[in-house]
Amino acid sequence: MKPKILLVEDDTSLGFIISDQLKANGYEVTLCSDGLEGFKRYNEDTYHMCILDVMMPKKDGFTLAKDIRKMDKDVPILFLTAKSMTEDKVEGFNAGGDDYLTKPFSTDELAVRVKALLRRVNIGDEEESSGEEQIGTYVFDKTNFILRTEGFEKKLTKKEAQILKMLCKFKNQVLPREIVLNGVWGQDDYFVGRSLDVFITKLRKYLSEDEHVEIENVHGIGFKLVVKEG
Repeated sequence: MKPKILLVEDDTSLGFIISDQLKANGYEVTLCSDGLEGFKRYNEDTYHMCILDVMMPKKDGFTLAKDIRKMDKDVPILFLTAKSMTEDKVEGFNAGGDDYLTKPFSTDELAVRVKALLRRVNIGDEEESSGEEQIGTYVFDKTNFILRTEGFEKKLTKKEAQILKMLCKFKNQVLPREIVLNGVWGQDDYFVGRSLDVFITKLRKYLSEDEHVEIENVHGIGFKLVVKEG
């Protein structure tokens, strides 16, 4: 299986050049043009690496990296930037970045940096961990969007599955509302907020077969998927 890379670059021409080069090197690439779209696409799939431009509309690369780090502490993140000042590099590493490439750069240098960062990623483990999740007595098939337990099986919609995946990543921890809204809808206004509440209600109903599993509201912050020991 080809390693999957999320590339977020607002310069359309440069984005296509980098994407084509990565594909030529054997990678599968998803290209986004702004930070909000990038975070939404990140939550729709599993990636082995993220390459993020720093200066972007809607959500800059540093902010996007911080949001990704809330969901995944291990995925390698490479920043692309026109900035070369030391304080900017420090900010990038503090945001969760693993490496830094200053524009302009050669395709050979990019290839070496990507290859080095991907050595840290075990793709087999990534595939295995992305398949099924145990939630109390439930098994959540994240690939096929199926939630099942004894005597119960439910085919989830894409958004239901995305939200449940995020709750699972934050199991027994608070998941902020804005992370869910930006990750699933790409925005966090009032109307999508109401939609989120409807989806949470549906997920609570699906999970009601196990009294040790509960989605709690954390007032003013978000939600918590609580899985108690039986």
